[in-house]
Amino acid sequence: MKLSKIFASFLCLSVMSVGIAMAEASFTPLNFDESNAVKAPATTTSRTVSGVQAKSTDLLDPAQVTGGNKMQSAITQIDNAQMEVRNNLMNYQSKFAEIDSKYQTTKAERAAMRKQIRQAEKKIKNLDKAKKSIRKNFERKSNTL
Repeated sequence: MKLSKIFASFLCLSVMSVGIAMAEASFTPLNFDESNAVKAPATTTSRTVSGVQAKSTDLLDPAQVTGGNKMQSAITQIDNAQMEVRNNLMNYQSKFAEIDSKYQTTKAERAAMRKQIRQAEKKIKNLDKAKKSIRKNFERKSNTL
């Protein structure tokens, strides 16, 4: 029982930590919004300024970098769902702890009752032996008289 508790705890923690690690390592904001998507690569223009060639690039719109409102909304929804699942997990853990304490109490009561039963059976067995011994002694004495 103790081993299974340890294994379950380890499994739960490892699943949670792997999920978090994978999310942090692989998260890159993507642009799924077609209206804000970058259509072409940044263009460069060259011009000569006093013999030195200068290049300028077009800068991306901040909405294109962050993925737009739809992406932010999706991330917010995922965060809300994650919080809900965590709250459910805490509820499940508290219910499990309550049930486990009841189980441990019942298990202890069962062991105590089993011990009392064994003691009562042992007393009955000892009384039977004493009864047989008294009968044998009584029969010997009655036979000798």
